[in-house]
Amino acid sequence: MRRSSALYLVTLVVLILMTGCSAKITGVVKLVDKNMQPVASDTPNEVVVNMINTTSALENASHSVKTGPDGVFISEGGKIEPGIYKVEVSRIGYKTATQTIEVGKYSTAKLELFLRKIHSGKSGKSIRSKNSDADKIINPGEVNIQPPFM
Repeated sequence: MRRSSALYLVTLVVLILMTGCSAKITGVVKLVDKNMQPVASDTPNEVVVNMINTTSALENASHSVKTGPDGVFISEGGKIEPGIYKVEVSRIGYKTATQTIEVGKYSTAKLELFLRKIHSGKSGKSIRSKNSDADKIINPGEVNIQPPFM
């Protein structure tokens, strides 16, 4: 009886370790300016992280998660198969960041991704229109579209 209890305990520990040691992708997303300094006015909360397995069957090829308020993300358990992954992060107002990594069967790949802020130009031109929209209205019966000459 004592030996079977020990065998059961060892089997249970091995199963726990195996399920806890599945392939994972984890990391942090940081918002930075053009000089790689943190953007103080914005947080990397709810940024979508796409993980695309370039060596897997189509049905297992991608997985997405969102970052927490501190920019940290971790793949869901059992969603990452071993292979080569293209990890892509994007957010409006920032340049998309991409990294390619290899994930083994029981390994965890750790990433640090930097989204660089896109600065808009200050010297943009403005276009002033007329006070009336009457010149913008087109009567569909008056439009004659011709095919291009060949």
